[in-house]
Amino acid sequence: MNIVKLNGSKVELRKNTGSLIRTIVSSGAVDADINNDGSLILVTTDKGKVELRKESGSLIRTITSSHALRAKFSGSEILVTTDKGKTEVRKESGSLIRTI
Repeated sequence: MNIVKLNGSKVELRKNTGSLIRTIVSSGAVDADINNDGSLILVTTDKGKVELRKESGSLIRTITSSHALRAKFSGSEILVTTDKGKTEVRKESGSLIRTI
């Protein structure tokens, strides 16, 4: 199982041993999370955007384009914490399920 590491504003995909596999995002990241099977990565940028990426680093889609502080996987759903103190529950497609 691979892990993601935030190194400054870079997101790195690493093996459990710590060796670098590849850089997912080279600048502007403030948070990152990987799903349970290691196939998808969430990157939250300093502009408040949440991106869903493959483990290869390629962009699948933008989940939300502003106001995000962090995002993490919760099973097949994505929890986005916003700068307004709310938590948005979203599908992997990016559509909003509910706000908590």
